[in-house]
Amino acid sequence: MYEKKNSSSYAYFVYGCVHDSMRKFRCRRLERNGMFVYESVPGTAAYHLNATDTGISFSVEGSEDAQITLELEEETEYEITVDGASAGKMKTNLGGKLTVSVELGEKPVEVQIQKC
Repeated sequence: MYEKKNSSSYAYFVYGCVHDSMRKFRCRRLERNGMFVYESVPGTAAYHLNATDTGISFSVEGSEDAQITLELEEETEYEITVDGASAGKMKTNLGGKLTVSVELGEKPVEVQIQKC
């Protein structure tokens, strides 16, 4: 799954929104209604992605450690939890981007990012 050398792209519908997924060998990017939501390098599989007004949570797995970029609210501080352990607080930049590094292993890792 993670070693796929060709790229693929598809669209799907959830609750009236268009979700796009683009996967290349080294990158996974998810968009919702044309807006950036999630990107990982190297490419990962994200499951149970749940975005609310106060944060985002998902499970992620991959063949190696990954850097994940999310688009959230601009200039806002978030508490980051990875597999139940606090990874600290981070503030998004002017564009609302927040980047988290996740150590991946044999099982999916739970990531929660909540507004402070």
